Parts: sequence; structure tokens; C-alpha cells
Amino acid sequence: MGFHYELRFAGVGGQGSLTAGTILAHAAVFHTNYYATQVPTYTSQVRGGAAKADIIISDTPIVFAESTNVDFFLATHQKAYNAYKGDLKEGADVLVDSGLVTVPDEDAKIYKVYEYPLVRTAKYEIGNVVTMNVLAVGICVGLTHVLDVEAVRETVKEEVPERFLDMNLKAFDMGLEVGERFRKEGPTKK
Repeated sequence: MGFHYELRFAGVGGQGSLTAGTILAHAAVFHTNYYATQVPTYTSQVRGGAAKADIIISDTPIVFAESTNVDFFLATHQKAYNAYKGDLKEGADVLVDSGLVTVPDEDAKIYKVYEYPLVRTAKYEIGNVVTMNVLAVGICVGLTHVLDVEAVRETVKEEVPERFLDMNLKAFDMGLEVGERFRKEGPTKK
């Protein structure tokens, strides 16, 4: 089998998990030779309810679009972590917001867990909490190398409103640096 990678971005409605998934899926389809699917799931409670986006990136056509063997999992809320951590493969990369999600010690024995203050960084270092999802995309790309950096950067430029573009590119680049550091140093929770 060729290249097949499954990602799950989960949070609560309004945090941007679905947007983050869209950026990766669009980058794969429009800026590489990969196939991609994105399947959003959200509860009837639009803001504050658990939400996730499952993304599959593959070098062959995708027959089944639901993620069942997740390689990378982002959780930005405890409710979403608890609800959507099923389907993770052993050794999966798990990125959580260190201020909002506590990963049980037994999970840290199964998965490679990376903790980072996503919301706090977006709000105070980048200047707007809405950049949190692009910060997370940058960390994902830096950590996993799942897609070419320039393909994702181009997609951020296409998907983000013009007035927020500079701060989102700053968020993406900051995320890339964090992801590369995680890739080199390994999980933060052991």
C-alpha cells in the first residue's frame, strides 16, 4: 500500500476544528497529487458542542471516507478528547491544548502526546484567538511532514479572510517551528 494518512481535528463548535481540516484537505487536493477527504461531525449544539473533522490523505483514491485508524489527533477541548479518541492507532501523534485538555497517563503510554498552549499562544503571542486553528495546522505539518509546507501555506492564503491573513501566516509559521521542535525532541508527556 502507498501513502495513506488519517487525521482527526477535534474541539468544540466555534474553535475552528472544521476549518483546520478544510485547510489540510484542500492543500492535499489542490496543491499536491494526493487524494483527500474531509468528513465533519458535530453535535446539534453548534457552539460549545463537540465537533471533529476527519481528514484522509492518500496517493490512491479513497474508498471509505471515515477515519478508522487515526495517525494524528488534535484535541482542543476535554469533551472532544474524550469523545473522539477512539480509532487512534497505537503510536499516533496526539496534540492537545495544554490549558484545556488533560491526557490520562495510560493514554500517554499508547500514543505520542504533545502538549502546547494553543489558545493562549494564539490570543497573546499572535494577537487573536481565531488563529489557533492555523497554529495547530502548522504544528501538525511541522511534526508529521504529512504535506509540503508550501502547499499548506498557499491554502492558508486562499482560505483565510484577507484582513486576518498576516496574523494567520504568522500563526502557521510559529506552528511549523513548534512542530519541527516536537519532531526532533519527542513527546512532551511521557
